[in-house]
Amino acid sequence: MGQKCMEKVSSFLFEYDTPRMVLVRNKKVGLTFRLIQLIVLAYIIGWVFLYEKGYQSQDSIVSSVSVKLKGLTLTNESVMGPHIWDVVDYVFPPQGDNSFVVMTNFIVTPGQKQGTCPELPDAGLCTQDSDCSKGKYSRQGQGLMTGKCVHFNSTVKTCEVFGWCPVEVDDHVPSPALLSEAEKFTLFIKNSITFPRFKVSRRNLVESVTKQYLKKCTYHKVTDSLCPVFDLGYIVKESGQNFTFLAVKGADQEQEGMNLALYPAFWAEAAPPHKGGVVGITIDWNCDLDWPVRYCKPIYQFHGLYNDDSNVSPGFNFRYAKYYKEDGMDKRTLYKVFGIRFDILVNGKAGKFDIIPTMTTIGSGIGIFGVASVLCDLLLLHFLQGRDYYKQKKFKYAEQEPSKLHKKVKELDNAQ
Repeated sequence: MGQKCMEKVSSFLFEYDTPRMVLVRNKKVGLTFRLIQLIVLAYIIGWVFLYEKGYQSQDSIVSSVSVKLKGLTLTNESVMGPHIWDVVDYVFPPQGDNSFVVMTNFIVTPGQKQGTCPELPDAGLCTQDSDCSKGKYSRQGQGLMTGKCVHFNSTVKTCEVFGWCPVEVDDHVPSPALLSEAEKFTLFIKNSITFPRFKVSRRNLVESVTKQYLKKCTYHKVTDSLCPVFDLGYIVKESGQNFTFLAVKGADQEQEGMNLALYPAFWAEAAPPHKGGVVGITIDWNCDLDWPVRYCKPIYQFHGLYNDDSNVSPGFNFRYAKYYKEDGMDKRTLYKVFGIRFDILVNGKAGKFDIIPTMTTIGSGIGIFGVASVLCDLLLLHFLQGRDYYKQKKFKYAEQEPSKLHKKVKELDNAQ
């Protein structure tokens, strides 16, 4: 018993079994085998290693963005007179981050004060006092109804409301846009990124962007592709949209674009049907850290984020007010603002050589090579004319286990 155990242990430790190989001289099968191997090899080297960089470990990006706009424009409306608009007046929110609105058009209602006045016909038509429910508010209205039906003009009667009077009349949107010069405003983007795993940090102000260069450069995708200063008109044009068209009634967003908790003076509403679009600015960082870090540079792209198939509430506008006191009474000037929304999106990943993904990729590639043998075996054993002959050469058949009697006879024969 002990001797048999020792023989088995010895056999396990000191013997090696290898599968029998059958060499098949067949041009079709041989050519198919090598062709499949070549395709697999091209896939592993070309796609997995070179394109997907399967020899690298990857890390995602952590990013921070801040923006600064510059530009001046002059309006000369009858209500306001000559008025200079600078960045404090036309950028919302004033501290620019990765999402902001540039005002391009507005409707102004000056000298509003709290009191009673007739509602607009669109929101409060009436013929008698019973048509106006006291204390109620109409969704389209601009105040609480007092319960009185009064003359709006000589031919129309509307419900009297308590609110900021006179009520805003926004039927006429100025065209062309009052701040159409915003097309020439410039946007300066500062973007800082890091890849925590590799402890690599970069800014979009790369080595070639010096102070002197920054003072005079303006982004162009061919001649100045690393300049972080952009003309708003160029951005909108590259996104596939028309600045003059968007400037009149704004872009395709509603109140989800504004943080009402931080900016309680702003509220959004649906604009009249008009095509428009938010402009997306993407900054892509795809860095191969096997090369010096100076080759890790941003790529800027611009996109029109809108839906041509929908006419439901496509415009973007909001209101804000400037408050003041006059003769001891609180008053305000109300602005209904139309603008273009800009969203800055930062994407990126970094890769660096790592032995673990390299070995994993090589092992996977070796395993994929087995596909060639499987396919050729299927062709050889099931589709070629000589498949029965090849089966005899490839497989060695063993009959059912012989009986104990046959074993004894065989042992006697061997003993003799």
